[in-house]
Amino acid sequence: MKKLTALLLVMISFLHLQAQREYLPTPEDLVRFHTTKTYVVLSDNPMAEYNFEIQDAIKKYWNITEYEFLQFDEFGDKSVDKNASFLYMAAVNFEKDKSHTRYDFLCVSLGGDYESIDDMKDVANLPLSYYGVDEDRYTYKLGTMVKFLQDHIRMITENPDMVSQNVYKHYNDNMGDMMGKTLYVVEEELAREVSSEAKIRSIYPNKVKIVEREEIKELIMAGDENAVFLHKVGPDGKKMNARVYKILIGAADGKFYYFDYHKVNSKKPDAFLGSDFKRLAKAQQ
Repeated sequence: MKKLTALLLVMISFLHLQAQREYLPTPEDLVRFHTTKTYVVLSDNPMAEYNFEIQDAIKKYWNITEYEFLQFDEFGDKSVDKNASFLYMAAVNFEKDKSHTRYDFLCVSLGGDYESIDDMKDVANLPLSYYGVDEDRYTYKLGTMVKFLQDHIRMITENPDMVSQNVYKHYNDNMGDMMGKTLYVVEEELAREVSSEAKIRSIYPNKVKIVEREEIKELIMAGDENAVFLHKVGPDGKKMNARVYKILIGAADGKFYYFDYHKVNSKKPDAFLGSDFKRLAKAQQ
């Protein structure tokens, strides 16, 4: 789903990708993934918070394949290994996106003897953040992302007919399962029309709490089974027509309850919208 502008630049922390590639994993790709050893590519900055958090998450939760941590400067040589898969963070933008917005994605790809890393086949990937934001905006969520990726790969392996460009929309079927759970959100990630708990209650009757990011981190660390949090990835209000990803994730198990995105315009800001809450309310009736 991506195209590299350059191969493994030594002076950057992560791979920089120019565009999404329209590749969907085949049933054969998915079966092969389960036979591989997964190499978790670290940042070339040894003090990066990402390195500490992803290593902790993998050690705690990764059980779908064997794994090994890989230094960034070894990725190029190792990527040709047909018996390997790779989990890594990459900066991505979209080929037809005139705003040229870049995002950080967490990717799982298959190795192979390709002309370039660009040709590696993606098994799954997830938006983590708008490119260039502070690491503390997303690193505390890596454990839930790792849990989700494993469950998702198992699901599409068992049900390969579900693989599509909109495969994550399948998880919107889980909206009704949020009944009885509390949704935790950060105020700055909400549209003005739903920027307070009182405003939210007028269109969404179930439990919502507006909190600081630190409280969401504590819920994740505690494995609170009744907590769901908003993971919003957008351009921080800096670009029109850029994508805003909106994902609701279970703090304990990494289950997705909602997945959608919209493009920023004068009526739809870089935020979780009132229309998103209305969809949730309708699904939970």
